[in-house]
Amino acid sequence: MLKRIKRRYIALEIDSEEAFSSKELMDAIWSAVSRLFGEYGASQAGLTLIDYDAERKSAIVRVAHNAIDMVRAALASVTRLREKPAALHIVTVSGTIKTLNKKINPHKPVTR
Repeated sequence: MLKRIKRRYIALEIDSEEAFSSKELMDAIWSAVSRLFGEYGASQAGLTLIDYDAERKSAIVRVAHNAIDMVRAALASVTRLREKPAALHIVTVSGTIKTLNKKINPHKPVTR
């Protein structure tokens, strides 16, 4: 029987003058993880883009819970997106998207 993979959700803030597509953001994150931890490390991370808002310069990324420290280090190493200066800042980490949204927007009512 396969063991269920636990996941964590990371809320990111993109610090840059430029706007980027979701593909450019994920390419930069994958590249950073691969550079630091190799192909095997990148495969263990289980990275998935859940939400991306180019206007607010924010994103939510899903990660395997045992790779959270690895991904944090990789995100800190990102200094350029599409050859333009940029930085990725972790706003918060949570086990569910619902809790993550509560942490990001504490005054916004939760809709179901």
